[in-house]
Amino acid sequence: MTTTVIPGARAGGRGRPSAVLAWTLWASTLLGLAATAWFDHLLRRVGRPDLAQLTGEAVTIVLAAVSAATAGAVLASRRPGHPVGWLLLAFGLVGHALTSAAEGYARYGLLARPGALPAADYLAAFASATFIPSLGCIGFILLLTPTGSLPSPRWRWWAWVAAALPAVFVVAWLLGAAQPDPDEPLRSVSNPLAIPALAGPLRAVAGITAPATALTMVVAAGSLVLRFRRARGTERQQLRWLTVAAALAPLAVLVTAAGIITEHPTVANWAAGLYLTLLPVAIGAAILRYRLYDIDRIISRTLAYGLLTLLLGGGYALVVLGLGQLLGRRSSLVVAGATLAVAAAFQPARRRVQAAVDRRFDRRRYDAAQTIAAFSARLRQQVDLDTLTEELLSVVDQTMQPTVVSLWLRPPRAASSEGLASP
Repeated sequence: MTTTVIPGARAGGRGRPSAVLAWTLWASTLLGLAATAWFDHLLRRVGRPDLAQLTGEAVTIVLAAVSAATAGAVLASRRPGHPVGWLLLAFGLVGHALTSAAEGYARYGLLARPGALPAADYLAAFASATFIPSLGCIGFILLLTPTGSLPSPRWRWWAWVAAALPAVFVVAWLLGAAQPDPDEPLRSVSNPLAIPALAGPLRAVAGITAPATALTMVVAAGSLVLRFRRARGTERQQLRWLTVAAALAPLAVLVTAAGIITEHPTVANWAAGLYLTLLPVAIGAAILRYRLYDIDRIISRTLAYGLLTLLLGGGYALVVLGLGQLLGRRSSLVVAGATLAVAAAFQPARRRVQAAVDRRFDRRRYDAAQTIAAFSARLRQQVDLDTLTEELLSVVDQTMQPTVVSLWLRPPRAASSEGLASP
């Protein structure tokens, strides 16, 4: 009897339990968000809609949690040995879904219907302690992307410090008479885990470890710069995906800060939430190497259509306002005229904007297109085969930049192969 071993069968066998676990954690994230929505429903039924969490401002919590959990589940199921997938799952599950579900449980069991739910004060304490560990989780995600290992062995001591700080914070926060933020609904709830005799020292420890954990996240982001400088080939291309996501961070921070300063929390929440939604997608695409070398094209298309939207949207608004002053704001001619103007300008504007963006951000593609266009124009007038061959090889070398270029020409058929016989 002969046994045939199929290559890769063992790897698939090992990966199957990991995939089941990854998607189970993903489903748990969705269940946590569903539980949060259910507690919001209960709070509204008892006349406390002010305690609901998933309002218009908090929709980004759902987006960020689902994005992180989905990217993490895909990564963990396909590459179970890569820690970033599991970290993304932990960030979506613990940092968002379970925290919001525990917060909803505590709000209903302590404020809306006191005594209706058991252990509500314990869940309130848990919900108040997860923010700093979430920051630590983001720091490790950045530190281990894209290879799954530290930038160098010299980073081991820093990794131990970055792992210890959130753990020390959680212990100090829970045992040091932790109190939620003064603006939070649960600010008046006492912590059942607190040790009053150690409250002062433990609060001091929590006050030190919280900003220190945020600092580890900044250092982890800086490690990506060091990786990018030393990276070559595929790893460098992976890091370019993260560079695009990192380039949007200042804009997200500015919009978030502007929303907070101007007292528009909805704007701040949407800016931060959308960025946290984008980041896991970029990390997942980089690690899985999905369309890895299409990053330049994605950037140019995103910029082109973004600028086109701004231009045509602004033009539409100007046409509506201008014609509205003449024909009246309620006139249907205003809307019809603006729509026709935008429709007529779309294709010419798209071509001009795309060309301008390619010249600036995708120069290689633009130069290749120009070279091919010039060669096509000369091709119509070229009849010499040797000259045409040299120009064709030159164009291929300029546009594709291969290591070796060769051209094979099919030899002409012999007279005998054409079925011609002498009389």
